[in-house]
This record gives sequence, structure tokens and C-alpha cells, in this order.
Amino acid sequence: MRHLVLVLGDQLDLAAAGFDGFDPARDAVWLAEVAEEATHVWSSKPRTVMFLAAMRHFAQALRAAGRPLHYTRLDEPGNQGSLQAQLHADIERLRPASLVMTAPGDWRVLQAIQGVAKANGLPLDIREDRHFFCSVGEFAEHARGRKSLRMEHFYREMRKRHRVLMQGNSPQGAQWNFDEDNRHAFDAAGPGVVPPRAAFEPDALTREVIALVEQRFADHPGRLDSFAWPVTREQALEALQRFIADRLPLFGRYQDAMWPGEPWLYHAHLSAALNLKLLNPREVVDAAVAAWRAGAVRLASVEGFVRQILGWREYVRGIYWTRMPDYAELNALDAQENLPAWYWTGATDMACLRDALAQTLEHGYAHHIQRLMVTGLFALMYGVQPRQVHAWYLAVYVDAVEWVELPNTLGMSQYADGGLMASKPYVATGRYIQRMSPHCLGCRYDPAQRVGERACPFTTLYWDFLLKHEAALAGNPRMALQVRNVIRLDGKQRHAIHERAGAIRRGEVN
Repeated sequence: MRHLVLVLGDQLDLAAAGFDGFDPARDAVWLAEVAEEATHVWSSKPRTVMFLAAMRHFAQALRAAGRPLHYTRLDEPGNQGSLQAQLHADIERLRPASLVMTAPGDWRVLQAIQGVAKANGLPLDIREDRHFFCSVGEFAEHARGRKSLRMEHFYREMRKRHRVLMQGNSPQGAQWNFDEDNRHAFDAAGPGVVPPRAAFEPDALTREVIALVEQRFADHPGRLDSFAWPVTREQALEALQRFIADRLPLFGRYQDAMWPGEPWLYHAHLSAALNLKLLNPREVVDAAVAAWRAGAVRLASVEGFVRQILGWREYVRGIYWTRMPDYAELNALDAQENLPAWYWTGATDMACLRDALAQTLEHGYAHHIQRLMVTGLFALMYGVQPRQVHAWYLAVYVDAVEWVELPNTLGMSQYADGGLMASKPYVATGRYIQRMSPHCLGCRYDPAQRVGERACPFTTLYWDFLLKHEAALAGNPRMALQVRNVIRLDGKQRHAIHERAGAIRRGEVN
């Protein structure tokens, strides 16, 4: 064997760089399902099924393409349990002359594979991941010499470089973003009839995986009775087409809105397919722009969507690969609390959190505002140790791959990097949730109250957060108004907030 081409569970692309020059007569592909990838964090059942089902379907695609494949199943006798151990055992058996792979999306996995290659004295050819608009080297060049990194600057560079929504050197519509046109809440009547989700009935192969996960990881969180995610390239393309036709027209306007019992709303639900490489971001962006050019979608909605793919997604990847491994250990606010146990069950009286956690455990999914301004916001103001928040997000969501999840969690959500990614900590009282959803109408807590039996824990913890970090935040111009409001609190008010926040952290209020 000349090359053993290593493929990871989030690299399910027949056109990946690792396959360049592939010769079926001399090369072979390696894929392995191993328990460690579901246990190094307490991976939820939907997330584990998403990866394993997509991998097994990709194995079929590889065989159909005539590429010799060495595939180890999770339930196979002799499975070594970790990527490192399985690869070492298979190298001894197959005796390849070299290893080839597309660059991994996880620092831990990269270190493990490099260690195996070195231990076996084999050359390891790691190729640039063409899946992305921006290479790691290009992002490093963008970041060089900058005192701070801001997504908006990067996003505009990407728009210009890739000629997306541009008219000459100016943005289409004469503005770079349309936030004022987007990000509305639903009115009192709610979202109305929401287009049905692009759901895919599990086939025999996926049902086999579901049964395996229910048996092998019975104590892991989450449910599988409604699993319907796209696990093949064909299904992912159908999901993309359905989003463009059914949801994109109202995506921008309602991208920050929430509604009880409505997990899907007008979001794309494409991030898992993108992160497993079943979809290419270029085809996703092209499809959205084409819909605008055809007059089917407003520019504001398309720009809001393109910003997430061409801007934010590429930006967080650049942060991850230019800052690891130190980035994972950052804790700028010295947060040391443990994650409340009810994050794994949804057993809380807070209506917004109960809804977000229930759908997370049911579907392995929550949209970005639920992650940032409900589950993430609470953890930030509660003071949860950032690595624990990171482990939870990596465990529960079907789209969670570390390169995208870690910066979003530690940087954007938890402000653990001290402002490298976000210019301020995203903190708010329960009134933000009240403005963006009707959750508070059915909740035992009142977002207008910061102390007392009915005080909303979000509101209490907001004021407690500002009091705790008052000195550190005083120099942040984007926090000036909030800090001035804290300064007005007298000693009695401060004590009452501190006492109520203590009760929340002791579990007396949840």
C-alpha cells in the first residue's frame, strides 16, 4: 500500500483534498468508529447517531466510488476504542508506506494522529481543507498586527475577496449589514404556520445505528425517537433546497426570535451537514445569493444568512486554529462554578431554559439565540467554569465539532478570552428574553424583578455579574451605560442581589 488516506467523522466529502491523486490500485481509505469520540465528552445520543450514521453512509459512497476501504465499526470485535489505538493497530496490519489526510477540525485529534505517525515512523501528509473559504494561513495574515479581532472587518474582506453580494467595490444595497431590517420578534399572534422541517426518515442503516447507540450508550443524555437529520450528501442537498425555498425568505427577519414549542422556526438546520462536509459552504452561499437574484428573497434576509456562513463560521475557525491549544484554557472572568445538573435534564422552572433544554435533548438542536442568549447567557452570569460549558455544548448538539464550538462557547458566549472575539460580554436581564419571546408569560419568575421570591434568575444574575465585574468592565466603552446603572445601587440593594444570587447558585432557586 502506498497511501492510507485517513478520513475522520467530520470529513465526509468525496472531493476532499486527502483524495487528491488517489490510486485505487495502490491506495486505501481508513475510517473508524471508536467509543472515545462519544465519551471524551458525554456525547448525547442524537449527536453520536448523527456522526455514526453519516459515516456508515459515506462508507457506502466510498465503495460505490471504487475506493478500497478499511472501516472499523463500533461494535466490531477487536475495536481498540480510540482513534489513536485503532490507527496504530491498523498500521501494523496494513503496512502502508505513508499516511495522508485532510487537516482535522480538532486539535486533540490532530495531536493523536501525529503521535501515531511518529511512533510508526511514517510520513504524514496533512492537506489544506478546501471546504472553507479562508485558509488558516490567510486568517493568520488577516490577524497579524491587529490589537483586536472583529468579525465585521473580516467579513467585509471575505465579501470583497470572494465577490459575494458585491457591486463593484461596494456592497449590494449600499450597506454591509441589514441588522435593522432583521432580528425582529414575532408579534402576539406568534410565528403562524411554520414550514415543516426537512426531516428524513431513518433508513435501515440509520436504524441499525440508533439501536446500537441506545444499547451501547444507554446512560447518555438525549432521545432518538424523533431523529430525522440528513446523513447523506443527497439528503443534505435536499435540506438545502428546502431551506432556500421555504425558510430563507423570513430567515433574516426572525433569526433572533424565539417561540415556545417551536424549535425549528425559520432557521436553516444545515450546520450539521456543513460541519460533517456533506455540504460545501460555497454551494450554500451560492444558493442563497441565487434566490435573491431571482427575486425570491429579500436582500436583507440573504445578507443575514451569508454573514453566518461566509463571516462568522470562517471567523471562528480562524480563531481556533491560530490560538490553540492555549485558547481552550482561557478563563478571563475567573468563573469557577459547576454547571447546574439540570442542564442535562431540563428540570428547571425557568420557562425559556426549560424549553431550550428540552428541545436540545430531544433533537440535539437549538438555534443560535437560544445558545447565546438563553443557555449561554445563564451559564455566563451564573459563573460556570468555561471548560464545563464547552464540554456541554460539544456533547449535546449534532453540529458540534470543536473548531466551531469552542470559540463560539468560550469567546462569544462566555467571554472567557477577555474580548478577543467579542467586544463585550453578552449579558442581559430577563427582559431581553421577554422582548424576543413570550416565554415569560408562562413562567413563575418576573423578569422585571431582580430580588424577591419572584425575581427572574436571569435578572438577578445580571446585576450580580455587573457588581462582581464592575471594576473590570468600567473600561469597556460598550458597557459604560450598564456600569453607570450599577454605580447607582446602594449597599442595601447590593446585599439583596448578592443574597438572591447565592440562593440561585446553591440550587434553592432554579
